[in-house]
Amino acid sequence: MPTVLDVSYRLEVVNISDVGCVREFNEDSTISNANMGLLVLADGMGGHNAGELASALAVTNIYDSISLGLDEAKSTIDQAEDDCSSLVHDAITDANKKIYTAGQENTLYRGMGTTVVVALLNSDKLYISHVGDSRIYRARDDGLQLLTTDHSVLQAVVNRGILTLEEALKIVPKNLVTRALGLNVNVELDVVATEVNEGDMYLLCSDGLTDIVEYEEIHLTLAKYSDNLMLVANGLVEIAKKNGGYDNISVILAKVVGAVT
Repeated sequence: MPTVLDVSYRLEVVNISDVGCVREFNEDSTISNANMGLLVLADGMGGHNAGELASALAVTNIYDSISLGLDEAKSTIDQAEDDCSSLVHDAITDANKKIYTAGQENTLYRGMGTTVVVALLNSDKLYISHVGDSRIYRARDDGLQLLTTDHSVLQAVVNRGILTLEEALKIVPKNLVTRALGLNVNVELDVVATEVNEGDMYLLCSDGLTDIVEYEEIHLTLAKYSDNLMLVANGLVEIAKKNGGYDNISVILAKVVGAVT
């Protein structure tokens, strides 16, 4: 079995986080490391800059935890591939507890929280986890697939068959999440592994993009500029701002560019 450090593909990665056209502060945070195959994006919430703190705590703690875990694995023989799932799961769980504790210790930050979406490449698999309504999409061949399901009131209403998506969009607020880091001492999450192919593009994004840029326009932009990740990222942000830019807009784009021999 491959070890936790057996990355047989490599990534090209671009991060952009923009305050948008309305908000005074940027409460989104992103971090990535192409060599580690690690991508983390968070969208914070809370007053007194608490959202900004929550998202920053999320991405830095998750990054540090996974980085440490990968370093420790260097000296481990026959490290199981499934340990990647544990690395991601434990890193998010630990970040949740730290954000929750920080909120409890300072009344200004009490109740702060953040969404998060994490992807870790190992060998030919991408390990994905998320909490809240930040998303990850995969562009492969001519298709664009959403790999996450929002933890939101809107999605819950649709899942239960109470309303269709079209009906729910008319009356249910988009930004009410049912899960977030920092709101409780424990958080429910899953880690899913998906096989990667050379040429795949993965888009991690906050709802500042997906709430005001239609799926078709995201798909078209990814396809049109697929050879230049920075053009794709800038294009998506500019479309969101042209459509109003009511929220912070953050994207991480990663392209699987080839196998490492």
